[in-house]
Amino acid sequence: MSLIILVLYLVLQLVVCFFISRKIESEEDYLVAGRNLPLSLISISLFATWFGAETCIGSSAAVFADGIAGSRADPFGYTLCLVLSGVLIAPRLWNRKYSTLADFYRERFGNGTQTLAAWLISFSSLIWAAAQLRAFSQVVAATTELPSDLTLLLGLIFVLAYTGMAGLMGDVVTDVIQAIMMTLGLLVLFAYTVPHVDSVVAALWTQQPAERLSFLSAGESWWARADRWAIPILGSLVAQEVASRIFASHTRSIAVKSCLVGAGLYLTLGSIPVVLGLMGPSLITMEGNNEQFLIHLAQRYMPWFLVPLLAGAIISALLSTIDSILISVGGLVAHNVLIPKFQVQDEKTKLNINRAVVMAAGLIAYVMAVYSQGILELLELASSFGSAGILIITLLGLWTPLGNNRVATFTLLAGLVATPVAEYWLEFQSPFLFSIAVSLVVFLTTSAIRMPHTVEP
Repeated sequence: MSLIILVLYLVLQLVVCFFISRKIESEEDYLVAGRNLPLSLISISLFATWFGAETCIGSSAAVFADGIAGSRADPFGYTLCLVLSGVLIAPRLWNRKYSTLADFYRERFGNGTQTLAAWLISFSSLIWAAAQLRAFSQVVAATTELPSDLTLLLGLIFVLAYTGMAGLMGDVVTDVIQAIMMTLGLLVLFAYTVPHVDSVVAALWTQQPAERLSFLSAGESWWARADRWAIPILGSLVAQEVASRIFASHTRSIAVKSCLVGAGLYLTLGSIPVVLGLMGPSLITMEGNNEQFLIHLAQRYMPWFLVPLLAGAIISALLSTIDSILISVGGLVAHNVLIPKFQVQDEKTKLNINRAVVMAAGLIAYVMAVYSQGILELLELASSFGSAGILIITLLGLWTPLGNNRVATFTLLAGLVATPVAEYWLEFQSPFLFSIAVSLVVFLTTSAIRMPHTVEP
């Protein structure tokens, strides 16, 4: 029965995207949905896109095992990230009418920076997509008893089918459906579990060991703590998934407000898995894989016919993130690398190239998911991989006149190398912050050095 309900829910989204796809006639339709989306759709879509595996699966399991310190990123770090996107990124990007972030890098720094940045952002996004696919397989396997390898493959096929058809407009519309499912599922689960706790307040505070209520892990240095906060707040600040919704907003005001409203939704609903994780030890005993904590909690306390609702909620959270990532990667690689390289002019051909890259991106993410060790590890790698250089060239490119193609290229390469060097060779406790500092120094230093007779690409 659970499998039938889930299949019907997924088929509904395929049908919606099929009808939307009939109106997609150009690359701009596919990537930025005609640049005419209202505040409500953009806000809900931002919330749904951000509300992924780390919130539903990773953070609840981490809080269940280690208390609040196990998952500071969710919902607190990523909420601050969305707020900063509304303050620092959206006001400067909207009026430029770009299709991707790499368009900004081309106009601001040059073609070389456009290409390098497109590849760096795409690879980081694919790691993030792999985490969502892995979580998708865990949820479906737990609720249907199908093997996780099979559910991973089926999840990939489904996501590629509906993402490839309808582009950003399909993504946004299905985000609304998925956000409704997320909200209902989490609220129903919370309603069924709370009565089994003698006192919610006592379970959350009085009966909790002090270390489970602390944001600080035992024995963790201040540098390590700062780094763990910086990864979700700054590591995801410059994201194509957010930028595409900024570009698709009807007005500048909508672009800014949607980030703030999305942050509020994320903080409110993202707190539910954290609260359930805190109460978890008094509700259920987990043996083995903590990543299935929410599903096992639902199976224990919810009526059997409502368990698919919670599974659908979690699957919705994952799908809303995966499709956004694949469209973003498709746009960056197709629009900023392949189409300029082959000088494609025909809109139909551009559209087909975007769809083909989406398919290829999905397959790469699938391979990453198969060979990964865990969800949270993938997410931390995605947030820190090369993102320091991207952060610096974006913020300084938007807010200062400094920099050129040479400066931006050196900064991106420095940010890419600095994090692994700091973490694995120097063994610093704050490798991501170190990489941000190195990227900033490289940007400012190379900006100050004049190199005459240099031709920008």
